[in-house]
Amino acid sequence: MTSQHAEEVETGRRFAFGENWSRFLDALSPERVRSAEQALCQMLGIEDLRGKRFLDIGSGSGLSSLAARSLGARVYSFDFDPRSVACTVELKRRYFPDDPDWNVASGSVLDPAYLEGLGQFDVVYSWGVLHHTGQMYKALDNAARSVASDGLLFIAIYNDQGPISRYWTGVKRAYNKGPIARTAMIALHAPYLLGVRWVVRTLAGRGALARGMSLWHDMIDWLGGLPFEVAKPEAVFTYLRRRGFTLEALKTCGGRMGCNEFVFRRQTG
Repeated sequence: MTSQHAEEVETGRRFAFGENWSRFLDALSPERVRSAEQALCQMLGIEDLRGKRFLDIGSGSGLSSLAARSLGARVYSFDFDPRSVACTVELKRRYFPDDPDWNVASGSVLDPAYLEGLGQFDVVYSWGVLHHTGQMYKALDNAARSVASDGLLFIAIYNDQGPISRYWTGVKRAYNKGPIARTAMIALHAPYLLGVRWVVRTLAGRGALARGMSLWHDMIDWLGGLPFEVAKPEAVFTYLRRRGFTLEALKTCGGRMGCNEFVFRRQTG
């Protein structure tokens, strides 16, 4: 798995998300940890996760796993990117060293046998991950199978903006071609992604980003994020309704670039 990841990054087919998360950890603050906890509680409609099993698919920095563990859940975190796994391990070391109720591993959501071996969970969480697998709907199907009866599936999927999404696909491919193209993409898009976006978010009262990420790290994640797929909210809703899920909560990005967030409940029986 590590060699496959390295080969995809080397050939420009995959962004090194873990490297970006490593830099993010250097700036992680208690306020961002609390923000992640609050975001989980608000979207899931809960006050805590005591007694719940929580699966974090594509744990990235490990921040959401940390939030879930702090809220009382028994957590299993995995990621395809070895640097992301290392980030999650580091957060566990800082906050919950030697804790048997938080396990961190390397794995792929595209591997159904791996997921089947983990069993089912009360909450399956995958924020901004499934659209980076290269096989989004297969990943979504595998994630859904990991949800226990009457359990919750919390996912975030990039919004389909039609031609604009195709433009961003081209930007991401250029970004991953090498350092010169990377610098050019940052210089070209930073005035909007950092400057204009900060003003708009501040005026709208949306200064804090999901999962406590800074605008800079969010920009790098956005510009480089390959593989890249998108879906309209109704497409995600229809796909999961046909698989026995009901929609509990929805937070869209209002037709803009970014992620639509969904919480689905798996029907009993």
